[in-house]
Amino acid sequence: MILKIVETDEERKHAFQVRTIVFVEEQKVPEEEELDQYDETAIHFVGYVKNQPVVASRLRFVEEYGKLERICVLEEHRGKSYGKDVIQAMENEIKKNGCTKAKLNAQTHAETFYEKLGYKTVSGEFLDAGIPHVTMKKSL
Repeated sequence: MILKIVETDEERKHAFQVRTIVFVEEQKVPEEEELDQYDETAIHFVGYVKNQPVVASRLRFVEEYGKLERICVLEEHRGKSYGKDVIQAMENEIKKNGCTKAKLNAQTHAETFYEKLGYKTVSGEFLDAGIPHVTMKKSL
């Protein structure tokens, strides 16, 4: 997989395309909740396999944290460590920006995945877009 920070309108379109497939079509998140006002100022990531976009995420800086958001991999590409790769790239970008703490709101089915990457659950379960989540944090 070739993973990059979005720099062009086409790359941005590709990232949004992956997010729409995973969150809107697959998980039934309303499009107006998935694509929001934070997209304008966030750092976006997109990953390609054979020139096709298959991974997307976004990173924002909120308070003293780098906040990992909208992490997704197309269904047919899951289980290949692409999620781990994008998280590592996001963490590197957080550190590059002088920040030493990361946080994310994980869907509860992915909580174990993030625990394996060093994240610790710091909240009870809550609903976001009708999907159960927990907040997780990590020192970088």
